Amino acid sequence: MKPTRMYSFLFLFLLALALAACGSSKEEPGASAPEASSSGGDLRTIKIGYLPITHAAPLYVEDELGKGKFSHFKLELVKFGSWPDLMDALNSGRIDGASVLIQLAMAAKEQGHDLKTVALGHKEGNVIVTANDIQQPADLKGKTFAIPHKFSTHNLLLYLMLKQAGMSYTDVNVVQLAPAEMPAALAEGRIAGYVVAEPFGAKSVAIQKGKVLFQSADLWKDSIDCALVLRGELIRSDREAVQEFVTEYVKAGQKAEQKDAEGRAILSKYMNVDEKVLDLSLEWIQYDDLRVSEASYEELRKLAVEMGLSQNPPAYQDFVDHSFIDQVK
Repeated sequence: MKPTRMYSFLFLFLLALALAACGSSKEEPGASAPEASSSGGDLRTIKIGYLPITHAAPLYVEDELGKGKFSHFKLELVKFGSWPDLMDALNSGRIDGASVLIQLAMAAKEQGHDLKTVALGHKEGNVIVTANDIQQPADLKGKTFAIPHKFSTHNLLLYLMLKQAGMSYTDVNVVQLAPAEMPAALAEGRIAGYVVAEPFGAKSVAIQKGKVLFQSADLWKDSIDCALVLRGELIRSDREAVQEFVTEYVKAGQKAEQKDAEGRAILSKYMNVDEKVLDLSLEWIQYDDLRVSEASYEELRKLAVEMGLSQNPPAYQDFVDHSFIDQVK
């Protein structure tokens, strides 16, 4: 290549580089990328897992009444068919949180998963349902009794019922069944009783295939069962979105507690449940105060250790985060 042509080529190359530099922006040292506006742009989607049970009512109400109205997030409810599937999604980060059996979340926390409970799902509303010929706990001796999961308040309620009756947990044949299977199993005589989340207890009572032997408050007043649990990374990364989510969740609980026609219609959209069954279920349950009582939590921890379900369940201060619910007016 001749020197003249070489210099011309070099000049054009340098000119192209200069033009390209003028057409681009350069971030100053220490500058951060702009964040999306809380009132515009892409809102963070918060994915919350649930099973179609009455205990998750505040989620349904928040989702239904808040569509298109949230300022800092979008809510996506993810339906699951079993607790193990839900917990696998929660622990692996495929969902950001869940309305879940609090003991399952405590067990996951004990295993090292970064989870926090920010509110309850409900209060009370669990019943010991038995066949109509069962008159007292002693009648269950040697018979089969169903629970949804060993890590559940339902299992603790069974333990307490037997203990208070002077019986041993091993006096009954305890089996785990999917909640939806329990009413049919009782009606067919495959089990003598069960304790589970609503509306499955009410279903047996409504069709007169079973009866309530005990309400949860008869065995353990202010017991805690399902809770709203969030992954720690969500809480740390977007507190503004979490605050709005929890605020609207608590308000939704207050709406659910009214148990009016609008609330019942919303619940019926998320659960396939007969009106009579839903009415009975709602008689037993409350959504007005969704704070996690430290006394109730400590009782749960004590019972979990006593039953051999846990060696070192997470402490209240490590697992319960009330910083959001404390801000709700």
